[in-house]
Amino acid sequence: MIDMLSDTVTLPTHEMRLAMFNAEVGDAGYGEDPTVNRLEALAAKMLAKEDAAFVSSGCQGNLTALLAHCPRGHEVIVGDRSDLYDFEAGSVSVVGGLVLHPVPTEVDGTLSLDSLRSAIRDKSDYQCAPPAAIVLESPHCQRGGRVLRASYIKEVRALANEHDLALHLDGARLFNAAIASKKTPAEVADAFDSVMFSLTKGLAAPFGSIVCGNAPFIERVKRYRKLLGGGLRQAGIMASAGIVALQTMVDRLSEDHKRAQLLAESIRTIPGIRLEPSVIETNMVFFRIEQDGLSAPEFLTALSQEGVRMCTLSQGLVRAVLHYLITDDDVVTTANAIQAVLRAESR
Repeated sequence: MIDMLSDTVTLPTHEMRLAMFNAEVGDAGYGEDPTVNRLEALAAKMLAKEDAAFVSSGCQGNLTALLAHCPRGHEVIVGDRSDLYDFEAGSVSVVGGLVLHPVPTEVDGTLSLDSLRSAIRDKSDYQCAPPAAIVLESPHCQRGGRVLRASYIKEVRALANEHDLALHLDGARLFNAAIASKKTPAEVADAFDSVMFSLTKGLAAPFGSIVCGNAPFIERVKRYRKLLGGGLRQAGIMASAGIVALQTMVDRLSEDHKRAQLLAESIRTIPGIRLEPSVIETNMVFFRIEQDGLSAPEFLTALSQEGVRMCTLSQGLVRAVLHYLITDDDVVTTANAIQAVLRAESR
């Protein structure tokens, strides 16, 4: 099976498995696991932040970050097509007592400045939950892996400063954004008070995400990590794979981007396929099935019978995600399989 369901379906590399086997460990609950400490220091250095915390998942990372930023009963302004709003089980509301205030997500993954301004309530109005944070996502998953422009982020940063709001980046695939924009990870993260990135998306580690920010903020993140059941013990076994991921899997992400572009170009002219978006910036290809009598679920079922797995996230869009286990030949095979399914269904 050629598995393009997500870049989370990857298996750890041989080097990761060796590192996990040989990992130096201690009690991470007491801050005594040397491998966890090395991972956190490495992540903080790569993003040019003071400190970092190793957490179990991107959901836990976003949750602990927003709990650390926002008093209970405050608002978090977020895109209505963001992963935080759609796919994290309402955790910040259920656990943190925070109010998610969704604003429209534009086709390029931005939240317009006008929408953000309209969403920022007067903190002195006792009838409203006061705003505390803005969350941006880059690359933006549901907008086809689009990368936010540095100039746009600068404008949002100025708006956040004007209203004394924290600015958090859901950067699950932050290193893809850095590769696509030809910037360092630190440059991508620079304008944000806090950043979450995943070690399991694209980087192929089997576990974990990272939250970065200043030292007092990370202390609060670690407290909430404990509260949420994330006080790990000999976590160096897992952290060791994260170190290998950051040292060996970042630069090669450009290969995934090239294969995503190759796949897009290979299927762009197939009758019944419409790329959405047509611009491919990272490792994702989204497309819509526009053939009478063939729904997206039916297409996916037929495609799996051809040996290729993809998914839909919402609104009937099919998503293919490229990762290190996908080869050039796999891309060609996938394009042929898509064409075969559409031809068979048109008869």
